[in-house]
Amino acid sequence: MKHLLLFFLLLGTFRLQAQSERYSIKATVTDTLGEALPYATTMLLHPVDSTLVTFGRTDEKGVLEFRNLKRESYLLKVNYVGYIPYQVRVNPPDGNLADLGQIRLYELNKDLMEVVVKTARAPLSIRGDTVEYNASSFKVPPGSTVEDLLRRLPGVQVDQAGNITAQGQSVRRVTVDGKRFFGDDPKAATRNLPAEAIDKVQVYDSKTDEARLTGVDDGTREKTVNLALKDSHKRGGFGKATVGVGTDHRAQGKLNYNRFDDKTQFAVIGMGNNVNQTGVSGDDYNDFRGSQAATWRGGQFGFGASYERSDDIEVNWGGNRDRGFSKNWAGGVNYNYETPKTKFGSYYFFNQTRQTQDAFTERENFLEQLRYRSADQNSRISRNQNHRTFIRFEKQIDSLNTVVIDNQIRLANGYNNYSGVLSYYGNKDLQTRSETRNTSDFNTFAISTSLLYNRKFEKKGRSWAVSALHSLNDSDEDADQFARNTFYRESLDDSLYILDQRNRTGSLNNRIRLGTMFIEPLASKVFLEGFYNFSVSTTDVEREVFDKIEQREIRNDFLTRAYDNTFYSNRGGFRLRYTSKGFNISGGLAGQHYGLKANFSEYGMTGQTKLSRRYFSLIPNLTISNQFTTNFRAYLGYSPYMDLPSITDLQPIVDYSNPLFIREGNPDLKPITVHTGYFSINYFNPGSFLGLFLYGNVYYQDNAVVYAQTVDENLVTYTRPVNVSGARNYNISSQITYPIIKTKLILKVGTGIQQGYSLTPINGVNNATRTRSFPTGGGIDLTPGPAFSLFTNVRWNSSRTKYSINTSQNQRINNLNVDAESNIRLMENFLLNATFRYMQFVNDRQGIDLKQPILNMALYKIMLKNNKGEVRLTAFDIFNRNQGIRVYTSQNFTSREQITTLGRYFMLSLTYNMRGISSKPKNNQMMIIY
Repeated sequence: MKHLLLFFLLLGTFRLQAQSERYSIKATVTDTLGEALPYATTMLLHPVDSTLVTFGRTDEKGVLEFRNLKRESYLLKVNYVGYIPYQVRVNPPDGNLADLGQIRLYELNKDLMEVVVKTARAPLSIRGDTVEYNASSFKVPPGSTVEDLLRRLPGVQVDQAGNITAQGQSVRRVTVDGKRFFGDDPKAATRNLPAEAIDKVQVYDSKTDEARLTGVDDGTREKTVNLALKDSHKRGGFGKATVGVGTDHRAQGKLNYNRFDDKTQFAVIGMGNNVNQTGVSGDDYNDFRGSQAATWRGGQFGFGASYERSDDIEVNWGGNRDRGFSKNWAGGVNYNYETPKTKFGSYYFFNQTRQTQDAFTERENFLEQLRYRSADQNSRISRNQNHRTFIRFEKQIDSLNTVVIDNQIRLANGYNNYSGVLSYYGNKDLQTRSETRNTSDFNTFAISTSLLYNRKFEKKGRSWAVSALHSLNDSDEDADQFARNTFYRESLDDSLYILDQRNRTGSLNNRIRLGTMFIEPLASKVFLEGFYNFSVSTTDVEREVFDKIEQREIRNDFLTRAYDNTFYSNRGGFRLRYTSKGFNISGGLAGQHYGLKANFSEYGMTGQTKLSRRYFSLIPNLTISNQFTTNFRAYLGYSPYMDLPSITDLQPIVDYSNPLFIREGNPDLKPITVHTGYFSINYFNPGSFLGLFLYGNVYYQDNAVVYAQTVDENLVTYTRPVNVSGARNYNISSQITYPIIKTKLILKVGTGIQQGYSLTPINGVNNATRTRSFPTGGGIDLTPGPAFSLFTNVRWNSSRTKYSINTSQNQRINNLNVDAESNIRLMENFLLNATFRYMQFVNDRQGIDLKQPILNMALYKIMLKNNKGEVRLTAFDIFNRNQGIRVYTSQNFTSREQITTLGRYFMLSLTYNMRGISSKPKNNQMMIIY
C-alpha cells in the first residue's frame, strides 16, 4: 500500500512539473473601434523558420486561445479578410498564461497603398468555404512535385496512385491559376508542376457548369483544387528534365516546360521509357479507338440522361498496363488564354505503348451438377498509338449572353497479336483443347463539336440555354483468326475442328444531339426548370468474313453481314427547385421516348431482316441538399434512368467465329430501367481539421441484360442476352480524419459494408450470386518537420460469396493492402525516399494464400547552384516479388491469373530543374506578405 501511495505521489509530482513547463496564450481580436472580429484565422509559428506549430480561429466573441504550449517563444499571427495581418512575438511568461489583452486589426484601405507591410506569412487562411494554404509554409525537399506538396497539407490525402482526397471528398479537377491544365486530369498538373512554383493551394467546392452559366444554384458541388503560381513563375519559364539508365537495359526520360503569365498558360510535357510507366491517365486507354466520341455528353439538359451505348467494333488494346513489359512514349502541348470575358483552352496529346505479356490463367467453372476447370497459357504483343486534340472557347458577349464551343478530335491505330493454348478439364481428364493464333490491326478517327448558348434575362434567375452536338466515329479493323480445336470423347472418336479466317470490319457512326432548357423564377427562392432533348444516331457496319482454304480466301456467307441502325430519343420534363441559404430541394418528372430501327443482311441473301422497337417511360427525380453550416453538408437523391440494349445484343444473328464460345443475339430484349438512390453527409472543420464523412448508394435494375449460358458435353459455351429483373446492390461507407497533433500527426479510420445480388441463367437454372463485404481501413500521416515524413494506409476487406446452384462453391475471401511512403533527410542535401506496398489474398476454399511485398527505395542528392540539379539511385522491387497475380470471383467461376512482369532493377538518374525568373513589385505598389 505504501509503494502504491508513493507511486501516485511521484506521478502527481511529474504531472505538476510537466504542467509547469507548459503555458497558454490568450487574447481578444477586435477592430479599431473595439468590435470583436469572430472566426479570424490564428496561427503560432516557430520564430526561426516560420514553420507552423498550430492554428485555429477566434470564437464568436473574437477570443483566441492556445493551450498546453511548450515554454518556447512563438510568433502569433492573426489574419482577417479586409484587415492588415497582425504579428507579435510571444515569450514564455512567469506563470502559466500569456494574456495579450486586446489585439486591434487595422482596416486595409487606400491610405495604406504607400505602406509596405512585412510579416511572417500565414501558413493557412479560411475564406468562407475555401481553405487556402501558403505553400512555402509546408516544407518539401528540393525538386518535389505538387503531389509531394499536397501530401503535407492538413486535410488533404494523396495515395500512391496519385488520387487526391480533400476534406473527405475525391478531387475531380485541379486548375492552375483558375485555368484547366491538359483537360480535367488532376494528375497532369500534380505530377508535372514543381512544388516550388506554387504560391497558394486553394481547396473549395465549385458549382457545376450549368449552375455557373444559369446563375441558379442546384446544390451540386465538385471538390476542386486550384494552384496559384508565384509571381516569379508567372513571368518566366520553368520546368524539369530527367534522364535515367538502369540494369537489364532499362531507361527513361522525362521533360516538362511551362511558361505562364496573367492571361496565358503554355506547357509542354514529354516522356519515354521501358519501365512500365505510361505517364497518362487511365482514361487515355479508353480513347485508343476513339470510341468515347459516342458518349460525349454535349446537348443534354435536365435529369434522366444515360450514357447511350456505342456500337463501334470491339478492339482489345492488348492488356493491363501494370503488368507485362511495355515501352512507352507520350507528349503534349497545352495552351490557355483567359481574360474576364474570354476563355480559350486547348491541348494536343500523343501517346504510344508497345506491350508484351506472357500469361497463365486457371479458371474453375461450376454448373448445378458439374464442375470443370480450364488452363490458358497465352502470349500477347500489342502496340497502340493515340493522338488527341481539344479546343474550348467560352465568350461572355455581355453580362447576359454567353457562348461555349468545344471541339475534340482523336486518331488511333495499332495492332494486337495473340497466341495461346486453352485446355478444358472435366473430372481431371482433358476434354477440349484449343490452339489459337489471332492478329488484328485497327484504325479510328473520331471528331465531336458542341455548341452551348446561354441567355440570362433582366429578371434575376430567368435564363434560357440551347445546346447542339455533332459527333462522328469512323473505325475499321482487319483481323486474322486461327484455332485448332480438339474435342476428346469417351464413347466416340475424337473430333477436330480448325478455324482459319480473315475478318474485315468497318463502322461509321454519326450522332446529333439538340437540347434546350428554360428556368423561370416563380418567387425569390423558387424556380421552375423545363427542358427538352432530342438525339438521333446512325450506325453503318459492314463485316466480311473469309475462310482460308488451301491458301485461298473464300467468303463465308453465313458470317458475312451488314447492318445499319437508327437510334433516336426524345426526353422532356420539368423540375421545381427551392433554394434558400444553402438549402436546396428539387423534384421533377420527365418522359422519355426511345426508338430503334435496324436492317440486317447476310451476304447472298435477297432480303433484309428488319427490326423496329419503341419504348416510353416516366422518370421521376428528387434531390435534397443542405449546407447546415460552412463545415457541414448533407445530400440525398433518387434518380432512375432507362437505357437500351446494344445493337450487338439485339441483332438476331449467331456468331460462330469462336467455336468454343458461340454468341446469339436476342431481338426481343426490353430496355433496362435502373433505380438509383444515394446520400452523403460531410462534416469538416477547417479550424481543427476534424472530418466526418458518410456515404451510401443503392441501385435496383428492372430488365437488366445478362448473358444466359448453356454449356454442352464438349464444354462449349453458348450465350444469349436475356432480360432479368432483381439485380441490386448497396454500399455504405464512412471515414473519420482526426488530427492528433495539428499539421504533424493525422489519424484516418474508415469502414463500411457492401452487398450485391445478381441472377444469371446457366443451363436453364437461375444462378443467384450473393456477395457481402466489409471493407475497413485506416492510416496515419506523420509530418513532424521538413526532415521527415511518413504516410501510411491500410485496407482490409472480408467478403463472402454464395451461389445458389452449387453451394459447395461458397467462399470467403480476405484481402489486405498496406501502403507506406517515407521521406527522410539524412544530411545536408542527401535524402532517402522509400515506398512499400504489401498485398495479401486469402481464399481458404481454393487453398490460396498469396503474399506480395513490394519495396522501392531511392537515395538522392540535391546539387548545383540554387539546387537546380539532382542525382538519384533507385532500387525497384528490392524483394523481387512483383508476380503480376490477380484473383477474380464472379457469377459461376473463379480465376487466378499470373502475368510475367517487370521485377527488380536499379536505375541511376539525373535531373535538371529550370527555374522561373524573379519579379519585383512596381514602384508605389503596396506589398503585403502574409
